[in-house]
Amino acid sequence: MLRVITANLNGVRSAETKGFFSWLSDQHADVVCLQELKAQLADMNAEMRNPEGMHGFFHCAEKRGYSGVGIYARREPDRVVEGLGNPEFDAEGRYIQADFGNLSVVSLYLPSGSSSEERLQAKYRFMDYFLPHMAELQACGREVIVCGDWNIAHREIDLKNWKSNQKNSGFLPEERAWLSRLFDEQGWVDVYRRLHPEATEACYTWWSNRGQAWTKNVGWRLDYQIATAGIAAKATAASIYKEARFSDHAPLTIDYDFAP
Repeated sequence: MLRVITANLNGVRSAETKGFFSWLSDQHADVVCLQELKAQLADMNAEMRNPEGMHGFFHCAEKRGYSGVGIYARREPDRVVEGLGNPEFDAEGRYIQADFGNLSVVSLYLPSGSSSEERLQAKYRFMDYFLPHMAELQACGREVIVCGDWNIAHREIDLKNWKSNQKNSGFLPEERAWLSRLFDEQGWVDVYRRLHPEATEACYTWWSNRGQAWTKNVGWRLDYQIATAGIAAKATAASIYKEARFSDHAPLTIDYDFAP
């Protein structure tokens, strides 16, 4: 079995104080994809860099306290790729890939476009650049799992208040259509949705810190494991951990009947 976890930590140091690493030690994960580290390597202690029994790899943002992605792996990868080769987005620490045999696992932090029109345009630039990269991954002949915070709710069942969010970034028609292209044109599989095609409130992975979004479960599904068809078909279980809060996102765990 292969167990893969994706978790936006909204700050690795903050998540540590909330018990993330104690929880992680009990999960028996093979690969853990992290987003929003909000730290440089020098800011991270030994447990953050290499949790017990795991190897850590990171692509930090140049700006301190911002963005950044990482991968923890129980097995040493054959290769690690930091960044996409795009200076604008590599400076923000949004992509890291680890290869294990015939499997590649990616930790992705797709930009949010909710803070300003400028950031929405940056998100669209990223999406335009990333779409052909996803096509290349699809055609590489390997099984691939792209884990992360995609900052897009794909369908109406993926967020609580879909009607009032149709003009907000994260649920714009252009963003949703872009995700549909990954699934319908390129052949990627939304693994959680394959296992839970009708889930609504149970599927949410992010809740605003405003109001009582968490208490009332006014959430969004923004965190996905999107995979090539071969390994997606081997997914056996998916769960979203909500018993404790490590950040404004919840970790998504998926088990695959697969040995790389």
